[in-house]
Amino acid sequence: MNVKNKTILITGGSAGIGLEAAKQFLELGTKVIITGRNQDKLDTAKTRYPDLIAIKSDVAKEEDAMALYKQIELMGGIDILYNNAGVGVMPSNLGVANDKHVRGAVYEMDINYIAVIRLNNLFMNMLNSREEGAIINTTSVLSYVPSLLEATYSATKTALGFYTKSLREHLRIANSPVKVFELLPPAVETELIAHRKIQKMSPEKLIKGLIMGLQKNQYTIRMGYTGVFYFLNRIFPKLAFALVNPKNAEKYLK
Repeated sequence: MNVKNKTILITGGSAGIGLEAAKQFLELGTKVIITGRNQDKLDTAKTRYPDLIAIKSDVAKEEDAMALYKQIELMGGIDILYNNAGVGVMPSNLGVANDKHVRGAVYEMDINYIAVIRLNNLFMNMLNSREEGAIINTTSVLSYVPSLLEATYSATKTALGFYTKSLREHLRIANSPVKVFELLPPAVETELIAHRKIQKMSPEKLIKGLIMGLQKNQYTIRMGYTGVFYFLNRIFPKLAFALVNPKNAEKYLK
C-alpha cells in the first residue's frame, strides 16, 4: 500500500516506537496524529516534529476513545489506525499468591488487547470508507513463545495475535477493503525493557521494516529473530522456550 498523502493515527505515539513511527511516516509525506497519556511527552514530541497533531488520550478509557474518534472525525478522518500503545508489568513469581498478579494482568489486558478492539470497532466504518484503509496491530515474538518474566504480557500479545488473524479473515469474507497488518517485533530498545541485558532491535530499524512491509502488502511482518522463533517453536518448542527463558532469568522470580 501507498502511505504518502494518507492520514495515520498512532496510539502511544509520544515516545519510543510510536514516536519513531511518527517521524518516519512524516518523512514519507503522511499526515500523522499521535496520542498518549502524558501531556508533557506529547508537547515534547510536538516541539521536535511541529507537523504532528498530538492529542491527549488514554486508550484504556472508553470515554477517551469516543472523544478521540469524534475529534478525528471533525478533522476529516484517518486512513490508517496503528495500534501501537502497549504496557508491561514488572516480573513477578506467579507461583506465589499475590493480588498484584491480577491487577497487573487487568492493566495489561485493558491496554494491550481490549483497547485495540475498542478502537478498531470505533474506526472501522471510517476505514471502510477509504480507498485504501488499514489497521496495524503490534503483537510480539512472545505471542509465539511465552516469557516467564512477562507471563501475562505474553498472554495479551497471544490474544491480540489470534484476534488480528481472525479480524483479517472476517474483513476478507465481508469484502472489506481494509487491510490488517500484524507487526511482530523482537525485543526493542525502549524504556519498558531498558534494564534487560538482551539483544534488542532499534526502534528506527523496526519502523523501517514495518513501512517496507506495508508497501509490499506483507500482512504478517516478523522482524529480527521473530521469524526464526516462529519456525523454531513449531519444530523444537522446548528449545525455543529455553532460548526465551534462560536459566539466569529465574533469579528475577525469587
